[in-house]
Amino acid sequence: MNHPLTRRDLIRCAPALGVAALGLPAFAAGRPTLPPEAPSSPWPGFPQQDPALVRDVVGAAHGREARVRELIDAHPALVNARWDWGFGDWESPLGAAAHTGQSAIARFLLERGAHADLFASAMLGRLDAVKALIAAEPGSQRRLGPHGITLLAHARAGGADAGAVTDYLVALGDADPPPPTQPIGPDRLAALAGRYAFGPGPEDRFSITFEKSQLQFVFRDYAPRRLHHLGADAFYPAGVPSVRFAFQIVSGRAESVTLHDHGPALTARRDQP
Repeated sequence: MNHPLTRRDLIRCAPALGVAALGLPAFAAGRPTLPPEAPSSPWPGFPQQDPALVRDVVGAAHGREARVRELIDAHPALVNARWDWGFGDWESPLGAAAHTGQSAIARFLLERGAHADLFASAMLGRLDAVKALIAAEPGSQRRLGPHGITLLAHARAGGADAGAVTDYLVALGDADPPPPTQPIGPDRLAALAGRYAFGPGPEDRFSITFEKSQLQFVFRDYAPRRLHHLGADAFYPAGVPSVRFAFQIVSGRAESVTLHDHGPALTARRDQP
């Protein structure tokens, strides 16, 4: 008597018949294989977001809408990514759009799930939201956004559409606090500029440049960081007032600089030619 083949019989016979002939999925024959286009190794920092993509989307959000849309379409999770421009000066795509007045980019990011905040609300002219947030957290109008940019500056970046918010913040009187800097002469600044080394390798170098009456920290391919003078040859990088650059002066010229982040982090000495 003939018995019809069961599914178990078919799977048992698969090696002889061939999986394709049975119409079964490929994994029934053995281990699955990666698509041929898959990379053989993950990106740096895996499984965190690819840092190159994070930097790209945050940089693009300062004014390149098409690139932002392209990146978010391809990688939706980037919408709330953060990039550290240096020493803890973190910025999201929405934060970048907010302080540069890029309202179209900001609205697109919010539609895609970006976390709304006080700074973006100010730039977009959302007066009711700004008032509600400040009422809920009195004094929050004095907080600083990325790079140390004030809330009032964000509102002004929104132009006429944010005029009512600008007027409201001006009336508060303290939404545009100046950085806590002390005067310092150009000759003294020039004496601090130079190339400094904190290790033996050529990559263990950074520069302190003096241009347009200001000092800047320049390191590898990171964006230069403006240094604000606090007095007594101590500075902090823009956006991160908790970090200190303390210069040591010998015979009228800086010979070393110590970076402090809640304690000494490293000391770099002037790199002799």
